[in-house]
Amino acid sequence: MSVHPILIVDDEPQNLAALRQVLHHDYSLVFARNGAEALSAARKHTPSMVLLDIQMPDMDGYSVCQALKSDPLTEAIPVIFVTGRSDEGDEEAGFLVGAVDYIVKPVSAPVVRARVRAHLSLVQATRLEQSYRDAIFMLGEAGHYNDSDTGVHIWRMANYASALAAACGWGPDRCRLLELAAPMHDTGKVGIPDAILRKPAKLDPAEWEVMKTHTTIGYEILRQSEAPIFRMAAEVALRHHEKWDGSGYPDGLAGDTIPLVARIVAIADVFDALTMKRPYKDAWPIERVVTTIEESAGQHFDPELAATFLAILPQILDIKAKWDSKELAAGGLSPRHVWE
Repeated sequence: MSVHPILIVDDEPQNLAALRQVLHHDYSLVFARNGAEALSAARKHTPSMVLLDIQMPDMDGYSVCQALKSDPLTEAIPVIFVTGRSDEGDEEAGFLVGAVDYIVKPVSAPVVRARVRAHLSLVQATRLEQSYRDAIFMLGEAGHYNDSDTGVHIWRMANYASALAAACGWGPDRCRLLELAAPMHDTGKVGIPDAILRKPAKLDPAEWEVMKTHTTIGYEILRQSEAPIFRMAAEVALRHHEKWDGSGYPDGLAGDTIPLVARIVAIADVFDALTMKRPYKDAWPIERVVTTIEESAGQHFDPELAATFLAILPQILDIKAKWDSKELAAGGLSPRHVWE
């Protein structure tokens, strides 16, 4: 059974009884006989779904649905109209006020079960997606917990990475996966001592060796999940400091032995770091950043990716401008408010 009940609303007892008979073996149910009861029950029980009659004496189903959708506590609850009205215009009116489906009376038990099951699956998928987003945000922020000057760097950088991936021919779904995975690239910094992360001077050789372990620490954290998004994030965390000429870390990989996803993130990460103002430096002019990327092609960066990145520079600058505006508009809000 669902953790949250299904709310069934109808002013006719026989209709309530019919839907109860169809659903009570599989779901927890609560009932309401009019609009006022429906709104009260929705706030009290936070149902996973509402099956809602349209023709009711005090407040019709359209008004109830509109009220549910206008309340932040109930706006996300899917509403299915169950009604004797079968005109196309009635269905359209139902969808316009926010319903997700429309079942005509007299109800068919298999149809009701199938529709309810399908829409509850969508609710579960949405909740799972939100859980992923929550985890992504927390892991991304954890990697920069002791770096209060990065602002929305990791989210803006991920947007750049997605744009570069699209320019390389990646499909929309894989680009979106990268955009969600890239912010976790520095998750491993949670295992680096504060004295090193916050040191105001250049790190000595021993400290630098400790700092470099953030790649393997991040990998070990993120690889615990079998979900594609975290598998990609683990690969990015481990390899985003490898360099095309083999001079990077942790393993000195070179050329296309470095995973493509990490090569993409490396360019996006450096571009954003150079164009971002920090307490110890001003943002570099775009011309200087372009020169640096050109000079680093074949050394730090994959030369083909570097050329592609510079070819889409107008798009990258548009993304930067949009993020700058969002950050400015958010004021002192958490980076999450900007990201979402």
